Order: sequence, then structure tokens, then C-alpha cells
Amino acid sequence: MARRAPESDPATEAPEGGAPLPMAGGATSQFAEISRVVLKDQPPVEPTQLARGAVIFDVDGTLLDDMGPISELAGKLLFDSFGTPEAEGRLHYLATTGMPFEAQLSQLYRNATDDERRSVARTFHMRKVQEAYAIAKPFPEMPRTLKRLAGAGWTLAVSTGAEREMADLVLEREGLRYWFEDVLGSGQGTKREHLAEYRRRYPGVPLVLVGDSRFDLEAAQSVEGVVAVARASRLQSWTLSPDDLKRWGAAWADYSLSGLPEALDALFQASALPSEKPTKGGSRRRKTR
Repeated sequence: MARRAPESDPATEAPEGGAPLPMAGGATSQFAEISRVVLKDQPPVEPTQLARGAVIFDVDGTLLDDMGPISELAGKLLFDSFGTPEAEGRLHYLATTGMPFEAQLSQLYRNATDDERRSVARTFHMRKVQEAYAIAKPFPEMPRTLKRLAGAGWTLAVSTGAEREMADLVLEREGLRYWFEDVLGSGQGTKREHLAEYRRRYPGVPLVLVGDSRFDLEAAQSVEGVVAVARASRLQSWTLSPDDLKRWGAAWADYSLSGLPEALDALFQASALPSEKPTKGGSRRRKTR
């Protein structure tokens, strides 16, 4: 495979200085909607009236503390495939995370052929499962935070750029899958399409997207009635502060999500909690697939 350097937008800047990074501070990416082959749920899920609303979580870097190993894997793969220095490739991956990996490659390596990018993407997804997800763990506050949100009447769901089946397995393994009404992954479309689907399923109530990247925030802003909140991050040579995320549209952001229930209460001026103890996901039970 021919080796190519990333075709970056020179107008963008890397966090903490360094080489320019694509889409770290420019306009919405023209590649943000690229996704893999979409397999729509059949039959469609019927719309449901919720008592309070839905909180929709990203997985990588939001529920799971796995962006370190995933970004290191991406850096190695971009070096092996395109000759991009590992440290540079890792930062380019982090700057475009939140998009499907295929979309990241389309932005970073615009002159690569579709077959080249598909081959690299297949390798990435396989190694992500074998290497990163094998050691991935939830952020320590997540079990209690999810329990508190469900107890406060919120329905919980997942939107991820990973395959739904793998996200299901990892969340099940870590004891978190119980709390979520459904998981939508790369086979069900892009994050924007996921949010539009959840908007259809849950009409007339607040929807909250919890993410960790600029592209998560852009996806939330593209769907009417979706409020974005975010987890800030500190990784080697890469920091997204709460102020960074708020500038990009987050209504609330912090390095920990332990304060998320109180933040949502403040954002939506919640009234008293339901007198009846709700089941997981508000008033609904999780469907088995």
C-alpha cells in the first residue's frame, strides 16, 4: 500500500501546540456523515412516550476509559498503512474522533483509494476488539451515575461508532448493559442518524447526548431538541478541557460524569423525583435482542 501523509487543514491547530490537526477548530467536516453499510432495525421500533426524557451515551472515551489504547492502536496502524509517524497519527485520530473510523480515514487520507481505506478500517475494527476492548474498563463513576440517572426517571440509551454487537458485549461484560434501553452502532448509521432515530422513538421529551468530542457536539446540534453534555479528557499530548467543549456547544462538561444527574436537574429544572421507584430505563424494561 502506498504511504501518504494526512491531508490536514492548515488552518487548524493542535492542542498544546504542535502540528496542525484536521477539524480541531474549523468548519463542520464534509466527511462527518460517512458511515459503513447501514443495516436498519427491522421492524422499526415503535415510538414511546417517556415520563422524563432520554440520556444517550457515546461509548469510547465517555462510558469506557479506552481512548488511550485505542489512539495508540490508531497511531500504529496509520504508520503501518500510510507511513504517518505514530505520534502524529495518534493526534490526528484524536482530533477526528467521534466520527466513524471510515470517515476519519476519508478526511485524513483523501487521495487513498476506497479499497485502501476499507482495508485499513477492517484491520482497525478487528484490532480494536482484540486489543483495546480486551482491556477496556468503565470510568469508575459510571455504575453509580447510571443507577442514579435511571432512578431519577431518565431512559438511557447508547450511540456509538463501534459495532453494536461489540458494544453490547463489552457493556454486558462490565455490568453496564442492564441500564440501557438500546444500543445503536455503526451498522445502524452515523451518530446524527442515531439521534434522529431516538428523536423519532421518544417524541416530545428532552434528549441529551453525552459525548467526548467535537463531532459528538456537532451531531447533537444537527438534531432538533437534543442537548449536548460532554466528558472532558486528559491524555498524553492531548487535552480537551470543559471550556473547549463548551465553546463547541456543550451545555455542561467536566472531567468526571459523577455530577451529571445534578447537571441535568439544573438544565431542565427538574421537579421532585417520581414517588414510584422506576425500573431500569425509566418506566420501561430492556428488550432482549
